[in-house]
Amino acid sequence: MDVVTSPKHNVPMKSAEIIAEEESPKHNVETACAKTLEESNVEEIKTVETRDEDVYPKPIVETEDIIDEMESIDIHNEDKTVSLECETQQDKMLSPSNDDDDDDEHDSESSHDSKDDVDEDETMDGKEKPKPDSPDSNPSTSAWTEKAAAIKKFVRLKSEVAVHTVMRRLSGRMNDENGVYDARDDATKSVESPKTEGKSSIWNPLSYLKMMQNDTVDKVEVKNVEEAELEPVVMKGRIILYTRLGCEACRECRLYLHGKRLRYVEINIDIYPSRKQDLEKIGGSSSSDVPKVFFNEELVGSVKEIKELDESGELDEKIKHLIDEASPREAPLPPFSGEDDASSKGHVDELALIVRKMKPCIVKDRFYKLRKFKNCFSGSDAVDFLSSDQCLERDEAIEVARKLASQLFFQHVLEENLFEDGNHLYRFLDDDHVVSSQCHNIPRGIIEIKPRPIAEIASRLRLLYRAILEAYTSPDGKHVDYRSIHGSEEFARYLRIIQELHRVQLVDMSREEKLSFFINLYNMMAIHAILVWGHPAGPLERTKMFGEFKYVIGGYTYSLSAIQHGIIRGNQRQPYHLAKPFNEKDKRSMVALPYAEPLSHFAMVCGTRSGPPLRCFSPGEIDKELMEATRDFLRGGGLLVDLSSKVAYISKIFNWYAVDFGNGEKSVLKHASTYLEPQISEELLDVLVDTQFRVVYQTYDWGLNH
Repeated sequence: MDVVTSPKHNVPMKSAEIIAEEESPKHNVETACAKTLEESNVEEIKTVETRDEDVYPKPIVETEDIIDEMESIDIHNEDKTVSLECETQQDKMLSPSNDDDDDDEHDSESSHDSKDDVDEDETMDGKEKPKPDSPDSNPSTSAWTEKAAAIKKFVRLKSEVAVHTVMRRLSGRMNDENGVYDARDDATKSVESPKTEGKSSIWNPLSYLKMMQNDTVDKVEVKNVEEAELEPVVMKGRIILYTRLGCEACRECRLYLHGKRLRYVEINIDIYPSRKQDLEKIGGSSSSDVPKVFFNEELVGSVKEIKELDESGELDEKIKHLIDEASPREAPLPPFSGEDDASSKGHVDELALIVRKMKPCIVKDRFYKLRKFKNCFSGSDAVDFLSSDQCLERDEAIEVARKLASQLFFQHVLEENLFEDGNHLYRFLDDDHVVSSQCHNIPRGIIEIKPRPIAEIASRLRLLYRAILEAYTSPDGKHVDYRSIHGSEEFARYLRIIQELHRVQLVDMSREEKLSFFINLYNMMAIHAILVWGHPAGPLERTKMFGEFKYVIGGYTYSLSAIQHGIIRGNQRQPYHLAKPFNEKDKRSMVALPYAEPLSHFAMVCGTRSGPPLRCFSPGEIDKELMEATRDFLRGGGLLVDLSSKVAYISKIFNWYAVDFGNGEKSVLKHASTYLEPQISEELLDVLVDTQFRVVYQTYDWGLNH
């Protein structure tokens, strides 16, 4: 056993081997590993260098094994190696052996307490005195050298502690000395590799990668469990629910089936009138006696009867039968495509047949006024074709061409005239680049059925929109089941209805008809955009959805922004824009309302959580319904008033469209206060007379309202 005596205190000092034996088993393993590495390094210097790959083949490891190996790296040993290589000749002469230095460095790194100073003094005292002929033989010079070495070690150790502390804070891991418990510590310890067992508990920044992986796995597992709990029961059979519009019992039945996680097919007898007879035949009761629920071919009854079965325990047996048994032939069938749909019925438009024959013969790319126009035709070519195909005189052919233009089959490429015989260029509606690339209600080109009046189309659209809201949204209208809407027959019918909007006439609509029609269309158009493009993730995606998702209506294209700001707001500039949606020459400005409708902001829904709830609007009661929508939105959290502190928390909508509600925050508050509870409204108006309220705009949540 080697013992070193301190020349200063004449006290025996323990060597590195003795200290290593008295340490914990974890340190014993580390010291043993260090000694083995040191001996192997000496042997490698004396012998021919041998490649590790030749003796120990490199195994194929996965990502987690690589992380485990990186965690096992002792960053302090690497620092010690670098520091030992960078020592000067004077530092090497101050110590009789490297074991003492290694032992002191190991002790200082494994524990940060007051013993560090004592070890440093003992190490400095144990240094070998310089030779007489060396420049350090002077006692004063030797003392300064010892102090410099001590300062160097002290700075290095404190720097390591500071760096490790910063890395812990950045990774969210607190220092053990702070006494703060972090749940991720246990998770990290539980996944440590066996390779790191027995090593010192020195934190390695690379271990945070493993923590992040574990956190991600845990979150995914929790999410999968939650989704599994919400997923409907998988069954071979089929549940049919008969309902009708405005039925409270039907709404209660939907909620009850949702609570049981039972997927069903809803048949609204107001949307599918032919199913009334089937209901009377199968159910043996009046068609007005709804809801009616069928489990395969068995009539279960209404929601009251389902609850009775649930209480007696028979409902579980019927559900088990649905899971195991497929639906027989005698069971009611789901609605088939096009059932009771007026969109696929109607008189054939003879002008549409002429256009279909005309397009392949005269359409091509042409030059006009030093510009190239694609997929167009000249007026003279159109007259020539009509004259030969329809056996008409030229004047008669010109009149037929003008009739085609007035029916919105085509228009001038520069909108200079309706139709003229000559070199003027015209383009068919479905050949326009914007219409074919951005409009989502013209997938098959021009339809051959005569266009119906806009009032009839709006009525059918309103009826279908109401059925979709009752079947696929929450009772308060704030949550939408987009997945069920996408696969429903109601949405497929909606897609067929909006194809009839290509050539409708909008100019003759009244204010009430325009408001109800375009608000309902805007809300369904936003749902359509989310189903096609997905929910926009950021400002750029929202700008694209509002500006580039379009319908062609009455021969012109309308985006969500054009409907909201161009028509409903009376052609007003939208927030953060300099130009109006429609310029003076834009014929769409003829459809715009004469003035902005401020209450429409609480009726139009673009699929966000902070937006108003969905509801259906009718032309006969549009003003009353807009006031109800505004009242429900503001009383539901759109305006919160703290009279004691004189602060009003108001929706961001009032900030974006302040020009629609008045000039200044005081005018906005007065306008909004009229829709609050009477008592709060009176108190707020009384305070606003003499006191200036501070307005705080609420943060707008752009998340999806699903």
